[in-house]
Amino acid sequence: MFHAGFWEAMLKSVEIGLLYAIMAFGVYLTFRILDFPDLTVDGSFTTGAGIAALSISSGMNPFVATMLACIGGGLAGILTGLIHTKGKVNALLSGILMMIALHSINLRIMGRSNITLVNTETLLSPLSEGFKYEFVLVMGVAAIVIKLLLDLFLKTEIGLALRATGDNARMIRSLGVRTDSTIIIGVGLSNAMVALAGALIAQYQGFADIQLGVGMIVIGLASVIIGEAVFGHRTIVRATFAVLLGAILYRLIVAVALQMELNSTDLKLLTAVIVIIALTLPMIRRAVRQRADSRRRAVELIQSGGDV
Repeated sequence: MFHAGFWEAMLKSVEIGLLYAIMAFGVYLTFRILDFPDLTVDGSFTTGAGIAALSISSGMNPFVATMLACIGGGLAGILTGLIHTKGKVNALLSGILMMIALHSINLRIMGRSNITLVNTETLLSPLSEGFKYEFVLVMGVAAIVIKLLLDLFLKTEIGLALRATGDNARMIRSLGVRTDSTIIIGVGLSNAMVALAGALIAQYQGFADIQLGVGMIVIGLASVIIGEAVFGHRTIVRATFAVLLGAILYRLIVAVALQMELNSTDLKLLTAVIVIIALTLPMIRRAVRQRADSRRRAVELIQSGGDV
């Protein structure tokens, strides 16, 4: 039997997984829809956390502070898109340059390396005062609403242009679509969601730290890849739902590893292993299916030969 502390850890993992799911939606938008390897995420996540923490600790309304954080992350994404499209800088390098620049910008915004929100009223404070599963229910609904809004957006004219840009940018340009604009919009929206997640994580944990965003891109990719490998991604609706569940599943895997007394310094290694397994899982499935098909055809061939 699992002890009470184990189930408490699982519940906390689901809670934080729901918050990370919002960030994973942003990563999904750039990596899967736009086919844009955006490393701005590590910086914009901290940008969202820093803006929200500074604003709330200064007495601003938590909702307004969270929206400002979202806007700040969106502007960072737009700058990355401009560097790539107007500056003709490689997409990967654009994200790296912006991520590096955001480290200094975030320090300027925060004024120090750490801002505490302990004993401060935040957007998530009312959820901690309710019944045990209130946070999961409310944030679960919020994550699903964001998922549905993303689904609807990707079915609009702009959303379809984003999808077409990711599939075949040259073809969509030949049809008169300005791919520079779609890339800027997509990367901006992606980082706005990442910053929103950062703002919520800072309020959930009770602090914002300059190192809070380190490794977020790997966590986002892990959520996307695990979700797609386990739950499938044939349609946009199914893919975004898989990303949501993948974020939760990733946090549960990490929680189980910690419960097994895995050294916390090995978490990055664990994440890399999880991503490798998730990436190779479809290939393994395909190989097993092909072997089974070959075996079945061989049996059918032997049986047909015996009949003759």
